[in-house]
Amino acid sequence: MTDDAPTFDIPHRPKRVYSHDGVEYEGGTVFKLSPDPAESNDRLAGVVERVLSGDRYTYGDWFELPAPVYLVHDERDSSVFRVVIRSGTVEFHVLPDTAREALRGLYDRLREEADCAWRVDCELADTD
Repeated sequence: MTDDAPTFDIPHRPKRVYSHDGVEYEGGTVFKLSPDPAESNDRLAGVVERVLSGDRYTYGDWFELPAPVYLVHDERDSSVFRVVIRSGTVEFHVLPDTAREALRGLYDRLREEADCAWRVDCELADTD
């Protein structure tokens, strides 16, 4: 890990809100990983799926959405989060109990698999 490597500190965790329709999340944190050089969504999805197929992860893409959305369980860190691929980025969507070590672990594996530089930006979702 270099001094400028992202720490994946989570500034704001989402809040679970339960209703008759299910569960929703209010607020939260999204880490956006942008490869350099830029890659297509299909290429990024391939990289993510190769990494998630490893022994550390259980994942699924159960949604019929226009972008790949994975619910990821990091077995080593006993942590769950969402991964979304869109607009040439890989997004880590933090859930209430997501461990930053799990985000860091997936980031490290993506770096190894993709063999490129990554810029990581942290964005906060509305908390209203």
